[in-house]
Amino acid sequence: MTAGALAFTATPELAEVLLMWRRWLESERRVSPHTVAAYLGDVGAFLAFLTDFHGRLPGLADLGDASLADFRSWLSARAADGLTASSRARALAGVRNLFRWLDRSGRLHNSAIGLVRQPRVRRLVPRPMTEEKTGTVLTDAEVLPDADWVGKRDRALLVLLYGCGLRIDEALSLNRGQAPQAGADGKSVGTVVVTGKGRKQRVIPVLPVVTDAIQAYLTACPFAGLADDPLFVGVRGGRLNPGVAERQFRAVRRRLLLPDSATPHALRHSFASHLLGNGADLRTIQELLGHASLSTTQRYTEVDAERLMEVYRSAHPRAQKI
Repeated sequence: MTAGALAFTATPELAEVLLMWRRWLESERRVSPHTVAAYLGDVGAFLAFLTDFHGRLPGLADLGDASLADFRSWLSARAADGLTASSRARALAGVRNLFRWLDRSGRLHNSAIGLVRQPRVRRLVPRPMTEEKTGTVLTDAEVLPDADWVGKRDRALLVLLYGCGLRIDEALSLNRGQAPQAGADGKSVGTVVVTGKGRKQRVIPVLPVVTDAIQAYLTACPFAGLADDPLFVGVRGGRLNPGVAERQFRAVRRRLLLPDSATPHALRHSFASHLLGNGADLRTIQELLGHASLSTTQRYTEVDAERLMEVYRSAHPRAQKI
C-alpha cells in the first residue's frame, strides 16, 4: 500500500483496511495532514517490525494476535534506533489510534495494546519572554529587514502571534479575506476566526494594535491580493514559508542577544503567561489557545509560580538573609 510518500508492507487485505482508516482520519476525524502523515509513518514502522518478526507480510489477523511482548519489543527497537521518549510516545499514540478504530469498527479486538505503558516523557514547562523583551522583539522586527514592507510584514506577523496567541502555522494559513478585522468603529476590539489543530475553528478577540500593524503591512506590501490570496507573503508574492519566518526571528534573537528559547512559538507562550499573570482565568486562556484539554493550559500555572518565586526571593527583606 502506498499513501503519499509512505509505503506500507502489508497483505492486500490489511492494505485496504489501512486505506479506510486513513480516509476516516481525514474525512470524519478531520485530523490535520501533518498528524495523518505522522500516524501513517508510525503504523508503517510497526508493520515493518512485524514483517521482520514474522518473516512475511503482516495481515489483519497478525494485528489481532499481537501480544504485549510484541508491542514492547517494537518500542524497544524504536529506542535502539535512537527515537526519544516523546517520539516513541507519539508512535504509540498512532498505533493505538489504529487499534481503537479497528475495535470500534468491529474488525478486530486486541486487549494487549491497552496494557502497553506510555513511554515516560519529561514534561517541558513553557518558557515565555518577559513583557519588556516581548515589546522589544516586536519593535526590532520591523527595523531589521532591508525592505520596508518586509519589516512591516514581520512586525505584523509577530504582533498577531503575541496579540492573539496563535501558532505560526495558524497565522500563515490565513488569507486576506480572513485578516483580523477591527471593531465597527475601527477602534474597538475586533475578531479573527482561526482554524487550529483538528481543523477546529475558534474566534479570538483582536486588539486595535494588531489590526493596525496588519493594515500598515498590507498598505506597504507591493503585491496586490484577492480575498483567497495569502495574507502573509514572501518576497516573490507566494505564501510566506514558516521556515523563512523563523529565520527572520532568529536574526532578531541574535541582534537582541536572546536565548534559543526565544522563538515565534514563545510569543504564544508569552501571550498565555502574561494573561495569566494579569488575572485571566485558565478556562478563558484554554479557549483562546484552542487547547483540547485544560491540563495542557495548566502548564502555565507552573510558569507563573516560578516567576512568583523569583519575585519573592528578590523582593522579600528576609529572603537575602536566609
